[in-house]
Amino acid sequence: MVVVVMMMMMMMVMVMMMMMMMMMMMMMMMTTTMMMMMMMMMMMMMMMMMMMMMITMTLMMMMIMMMMMMMIMMMMMIMMMMMMMMMMMMMMMMMMMMMMMMMIFPHIWYC
Repeated sequence: MVVVVMMMMMMMVMVMMMMMMMMMMMMMMMTTTMMMMMMMMMMMMMMMMMMMMMITMTLMMMMIMMMMMMMIMMMMMIMMMMMMMMMMMMMMMMMMMMMMMMMIFPHIWYC
């Protein structure tokens, strides 16, 4: 997440730099102002699109991360449940064995 944020910041800086450059260029060439304006508009649009994309991507990443976490949690829960079931089964088996033993021993005694 931190890395993503850093990337975003970098992107912002880059955009700012580009804007500055464009402004300078405009100042330099006042003759082709209209053209430059068009270019600027295009650039702005592109940047906006890029930014939107970035934000959406980050959001998507977050969502995916959350989903993954949820999945892991679910898996853990299931595992725990399974373990519990196994333990219960083992206990039951032990109890049964004990019962059986109890049942059998008297017979042996009688014999």
